[in-house]
Amino acid sequence: MSAIYNFCAGPAMLPQAVMQKAQQELIDWNGLGVSVMEISHRSKEFIALTEQAEATLRQLMHIPTNYHVLFMHGGGRAQFSNVVNNFLGDNGRALYLVSGQWSSAAVTEAHKLVGESQIDSLNIVENVDGLNQVNLPDLNAIDKDYRYVHYCSNETVDGIEIFEELDSPWPVVADLSSTIMSHDIDVSKYGLIYAGAQKNIGPSGLSIVIVRDDMLKLPSLPQSSIMDYRIAVEHGSMFNTPPTFAWYLASEVFAWLAANGGVSAMAEVNQQKAALLYDCIDSNPFYKNGVAPHNRSRMNVTFQLVNDALDGEFLKQAEQAGLVALKGHRIVGGMRASIYNAMPLAGVQKLVNFMNQFATQHA
Repeated sequence: MSAIYNFCAGPAMLPQAVMQKAQQELIDWNGLGVSVMEISHRSKEFIALTEQAEATLRQLMHIPTNYHVLFMHGGGRAQFSNVVNNFLGDNGRALYLVSGQWSSAAVTEAHKLVGESQIDSLNIVENVDGLNQVNLPDLNAIDKDYRYVHYCSNETVDGIEIFEELDSPWPVVADLSSTIMSHDIDVSKYGLIYAGAQKNIGPSGLSIVIVRDDMLKLPSLPQSSIMDYRIAVEHGSMFNTPPTFAWYLASEVFAWLAANGGVSAMAEVNQQKAALLYDCIDSNPFYKNGVAPHNRSRMNVTFQLVNDALDGEFLKQAEQAGLVALKGHRIVGGMRASIYNAMPLAGVQKLVNFMNQFATQHA
């Protein structure tokens, strides 16, 4: 059987080696004769797993000791609310930078929890010569008092990525759901980082939160205990039963990353994959991309067929060739190839070969 390459934006493909190991251990984990899904989350065996998972993640991302690592319920959308609830008590204010669908959704959720006077938002994307690009504002020139500034590093729907780390007078809260561990970052530049697991970490239903000590001193709103960062820290992310299987798979993905050269090695491959695919799009008049080169996502490559009447045939033939989940988000249409850490270079090469063949076939 020929290889199937899954370009889904999330839940996304996991490393084959991780899936094979999980398959082998599904009903007999650690020689216990039962699945990791069937043991107590407070057992010494599972506690050892969680400690190793955190230690490996800290090593991979070079997380300083004054940061807590939390394994929490829900995906990125859960953290949209959690950030507001944990940090905007006592009428605190925040600034949101809007670069696409997900950062806009974060603003919408914030408005449900606090008055609009507590949330300022700036649209940081403009269209220049037919291409969307990000223009980051000079945050140090804004004479306002904010608890934090929030942004999304990569807009999966729009194919827009922000590669710069913000120069901010306020703590930076970053949604890194689709870029976490795809390239090195300086964690010390952030007050809080969160990421839904279903792209570069593991299955859906789990989110990672990396929060600096001083952020936990900010006034909070009344909220559910299971979403309170302070309670999560106090109870080691186990105030109640956590998503244990997702935690297990995340630990295996972290181990796989560490065994394959870590984040810096992954970044090199990710750059190669993105360059290969964008070069195909740019060099063939059959395809187009609407994002300025310096903001093109390395994780979610969006593109369109110049003749969109061929979209259906493109997707049909791609699936027959073992290239699945290439349909663009329903809001924007076109195509989207999500090429997270688990997507091998061979998968992108196969896609590029198919795209060239399809263009020749329909020239």
